[in-house]
Amino acid sequence: MEKQQELYRGKAKTVYATDDPGLLIMHYRDDVSAFDGAKLDKLERKGETNNRINAYIMGRLAAAGVPTHFVRVLNERESLVRALTMIPVECVVRNICAGSMAKRYGIEEGTRLPEPIFEFFLKSDALHDPLVNDDHIRVLGWATVAEIAEMRAMTHRVNAVLKPLFADGGMDLVDYKLEFGHPRDDPHGPLLLGDEFTPDGCRLWDHATHEKMDKDRFRRDLGGVIEKYREVAERIGAPL
Repeated sequence: MEKQQELYRGKAKTVYATDDPGLLIMHYRDDVSAFDGAKLDKLERKGETNNRINAYIMGRLAAAGVPTHFVRVLNERESLVRALTMIPVECVVRNICAGSMAKRYGIEEGTRLPEPIFEFFLKSDALHDPLVNDDHIRVLGWATVAEIAEMRAMTHRVNAVLKPLFADGGMDLVDYKLEFGHPRDDPHGPLLLGDEFTPDGCRLWDHATHEKMDKDRFRRDLGGVIEKYREVAERIGAPL
């Protein structure tokens, strides 16, 4: 397999083509951003740390029957993944009220919810990822009724795997986002979990102290971002 041209450069990852059109290389950079790119920095070891955490999480999900795009780790900063045609919505699950939900509804941050709340957001930096519902997604053609139902069901399956995984490490999985797509070489094939699962895209709090162990440390200038990311990896048993 040969690494070829750069296809996409996101806020913290670069995606490269390979000589197999069905496979891509995902390169994790040390870049970190917040507030739709308004706040930027570089953090040493962030790329390799997220690459390892994501590989471990994807392996745990696959073992639990959640199909993902992840194939294998290539090196410290790169992983091989299946090329997907992504559905342009983000699936968010909230186990504890925080962030935009707390602001939107005037609920105190840290309020524990009696059951997980699921939300859809349109994936659009330019529009600041607005909250959308099933009708928006269906009528505007972003996904079918069947895809909407499958994304919701798969996201709850992910929650059933990861919430206890982090709890065993003394952490609360507060909320997180997921993205899904179909294999480019099999457009009518199964829906797969894509993108990544790292402390960049979820909120994790220490269960006892409520200390933040995710990208909120960067958003809120709390410091020790990579130290906490690596502590997360250690607590869940991800090899670094």
